[in-house]
Amino acid sequence: MLLYRSAAWFAKGLREYTKSGYESASKDFVPDDLEVQVPGRSFLVTGGNSGIGKATAIEIAKRGGTVHLVCRDQNRAEGARGEIIRESGNRNIFLHIVDLSDPKAIWEFVENFKQEHTLHVLINNAGCMVNKRELTEDGLEKNFATNTLGVYVLTTALIPVLEKEHDSRVITVSSGGMLVQKLNTNDLQSERTAFNGTMVYAQNKRQQVVLTEHWARAHPAIHFSCMHPGWADTPGVRLSMPGFHASMGDRLRSAAQGADTVLWLALAPAATAQPSGLFFQDRKPVPTHLPLARTSSSPAEEEKLIEILEEMAQRFK
Repeated sequence: MLLYRSAAWFAKGLREYTKSGYESASKDFVPDDLEVQVPGRSFLVTGGNSGIGKATAIEIAKRGGTVHLVCRDQNRAEGARGEIIRESGNRNIFLHIVDLSDPKAIWEFVENFKQEHTLHVLINNAGCMVNKRELTEDGLEKNFATNTLGVYVLTTALIPVLEKEHDSRVITVSSGGMLVQKLNTNDLQSERTAFNGTMVYAQNKRQQVVLTEHWARAHPAIHFSCMHPGWADTPGVRLSMPGFHASMGDRLRSAAQGADTVLWLALAPAATAQPSGLFFQDRKPVPTHLPLARTSSSPAEEEKLIEILEEMAQRFK
């Protein structure tokens, strides 16, 4: 079944996830959707120092938004902040150094953040694909700690802040790779099977889709969405998937093309006309399962994931 899923997904990707797929889809975009200005609105972008995160931050800054960059590396983050200010002319760019694989650090960051700042839009963009099993100082598998638990803790902690504002939104940058994975709550730390970083990452991205659907039901005052940016030429892809990056070459999307749907979900009034909790690709909601792929999960399985994450999050609070 995994072989079928992978083959079907790759064929779909060659049609839809490449640069040509974006160019084809963009013919149906409404240009005015992103002709907006957002002074007075505050946006938090994780992993905003490179790739899709930085492209997103630049475009929000150009439209007058206040941007909070949450990054791990101080030097790279300061360089990105300077670049965003130069390109946008907007100096309301704030920098926060947080390791998103460390749940205690995330809780502490939010406690400090909410004392000084408001927030209208959270963009969970930062991701991790470690190809050999690696543990954090807390004994957590690093991909899971960053992509799933970190996203859960940050979003959960910021929901009370977001609920205070009008037109608040949460966008999570997931991946079409999750289509090859069925939710598995029995091995969240990747301890029981041979480790495959790409498949662990895809499982984490499936978990993000489940979380988005859960949050949408639980918090109707906020508009939640997740999305697939397509196959984009970013530093993360070059580092984590060098073979794939080399083989795809100029068929990969630019970081700006990968960021387009993030921006649309974060800025466009048309985005919130869509129901909360959906998965998007090129500004359209798309199915979260491949045909005949048997990746659907039961409500009980999904609730188990939420319960495990909530217990872990509270343990590190």
